[in-house]
Amino acid sequence: MPDVFIREPIAHGKRSISTVHPFRRRECVAQPVEHLPFKQRVAGSSPAAFTIERTGRTTKTQTLTCAAKLLILTVLPALTAVLPATGAQGGDPVSFTLLSPAFGPMQPIPSAYTCEGKNISPPLAWPHLPQGTRSLALIVDDPDAPDPKAPKTTWVHWVFFNLPPTSKGLAEGAAILPLPAGTLQGLNSWNRTGYGGPCPPIGRHRYFHRLYALDCVLTGLQQPSKSVLESAMKGHILAETGLVGTYEKKK
Repeated sequence: MPDVFIREPIAHGKRSISTVHPFRRRECVAQPVEHLPFKQRVAGSSPAAFTIERTGRTTKTQTLTCAAKLLILTVLPALTAVLPATGAQGGDPVSFTLLSPAFGPMQPIPSAYTCEGKNISPPLAWPHLPQGTRSLALIVDDPDAPDPKAPKTTWVHWVFFNLPPTSKGLAEGAAILPLPAGTLQGLNSWNRTGYGGPCPPIGRHRYFHRLYALDCVLTGLQQPSKSVLESAMKGHILAETGLVGTYEKKK
């Protein structure tokens, strides 16, 4: 049974955290953002394909009776395969899913997208976005470096942000193609911008492709690292979805 995390909203200082109107914020400056209480729901029976809903500001109180909680825990496993993500700002439910025609959840990534092939970024697609989405960000990383049996670090392969919400996906090799106006790329673990494909030194590694729907366009960022981008996104994530592929070197 998948874990379900529900955290009730709490007062922040002497005032309650209030809901942000989906059309009020269009840009946000990259600066330290205080971590706010959030509700996180993971949908999916496997970590390979996941949808996470975060609520950074809310005054809505969610009260569940013991019977209701028991019902949720009983029927949730049967529903997780089709449970849609809901816009964190109260929009209509949407299916916020990250897909690739090149590989499926927990399936091997074709060698064309690795250091043993063309080393170009794979095609990705997302059919729907949460209401109020102003921009998208993508982070691709490997938490199994250097050895899946004894991981010591997370290797970042791609940092991509300010993709306009009119985009429905990324073509193969998007990292080296002309990007939509305003779209930027950050630094990977090779300390360069752009995409670097899987190149695990040993074993079969997992590669997490995480897509974030944001309520603003990030400004003031100059080739940010993954950690800098994550800090700038705090409090602005409407929803998160992802796709996990695997790779083991053939040579």
